[in-house]
Amino acid sequence: MQTQSVTTVTALTTLALLALAGCGAESARESDGAAKAGSAVRTDLPLTDVRWNVESLSVDGKKIAVPAGASLKIDSKGEASAETGCNGVGAMVTVDGDTITVGERLPRTLKGCTGVLGDFENALSDAFDGKIKAKVEDRKLTLTTAGGDSIALSAEKPAPLVGTGWAVDGLVSDGTARSLPKDKKGETPKATLTFTKDGTVSGNLGCNGFSASAKITESTITFGPLKATRKMCPEPGMSVERELMKVLDGKVTYEVHHRELTLKTADGEGFSAAAGTPVK
Repeated sequence: MQTQSVTTVTALTTLALLALAGCGAESARESDGAAKAGSAVRTDLPLTDVRWNVESLSVDGKKIAVPAGASLKIDSKGEASAETGCNGVGAMVTVDGDTITVGERLPRTLKGCTGVLGDFENALSDAFDGKIKAKVEDRKLTLTTAGGDSIALSAEKPAPLVGTGWAVDGLVSDGTARSLPKDKKGETPKATLTFTKDGTVSGNLGCNGFSASAKITESTITFGPLKATRKMCPEPGMSVERELMKVLDGKVTYEVHHRELTLKTADGEGFSAAAGTPVK
């Protein structure tokens, strides 16, 4: 299969695939005319800031089994990232019109995969490098290489604020984000929250369960007095709880980007949470 004219928004996959599949890490490289870090995305297609679930992959006229959870995303700065079912990978890309060009590769994980996962990653590795044509229609994305290989993807809808179980995965102070602290066992506090249609929020602060009223507008949430249990927990649970309580107090701004929620106070304190099942 020729690879010089093959490209994929999933440049992301390319990298990982090469990095895995027993090939070992491959140093970052650039194709002729490929995107470099910092390149802007110029396109009329609604490609960016959307999580695209891989529905099918066809290489050399053969369909390749797609593992559950395989997806890709391109942000507005031209960084593509993908989940292949085993590895997370990435690359810088440029998007011009309906053409995507893969540039500097950004390998993230280097797990060795076999079976369906290995076959999927190897197929992507063989197929994508260079330029591909992209077509978006009815929330469906089709990527086609010059050699006829193709990937069919579908846009995943953003998680709704209300009714989604949000698991806190990061803290924000003075505009700087940081991961949750870990205990001696390497585990992070299980802090969660869920907003309901009746105007309340409840969950766990990392130690104690809580509930409060929550008035939601298009961009803000106003929390009422917080009610919480009063047990003591080992660190870092209590420290995380205190930080979350500062945010869940009064009016905050919020943003939902696909499956990530961010809450921030006027003075820059806040936290991020990923959509998932609440921990009870």
